[in-house]
Amino acid sequence: MEIIISSKTNQPIYEQITSQIKAKVMSGELKQGDPIPSMRSLAKSLHISVITVQRAYEDLQRDGFVETTVGRGSFISTGGTEFYQEERQRQAEEHLMQAADIAKSSGISLAKLIELLTMFFEENE
Repeated sequence: MEIIISSKTNQPIYEQITSQIKAKVMSGELKQGDPIPSMRSLAKSLHISVITVQRAYEDLQRDGFVETTVGRGSFISTGGTEFYQEERQRQAEEHLMQAADIAKSSGISLAKLIELLTMFFEENE
């Protein structure tokens, strides 16, 4: 599993790890039950502190993406798909908020925005 850490961003390293693992799960690159590297091995490969990786793994576990079993390691959660759906909805909400902000600042009416969203939604059915 490849994780790329950038020093050219304001995003903390643990959040970079968390968001990249979530993206790999959402894209299907990582599947339910797949193992992820141990905290020590990931920290060593990225040349960062184990505490930083621990923070990322704790956040992933809290969000339902990762399950950790003492002695076995950490795996992509097999507990269901509710959290995947929630994460997708959160991503859609972020994009819709951006679209609403752009529409407001550009003078695009709500009716036109709804019309565009409906068209894009139905286009992909």
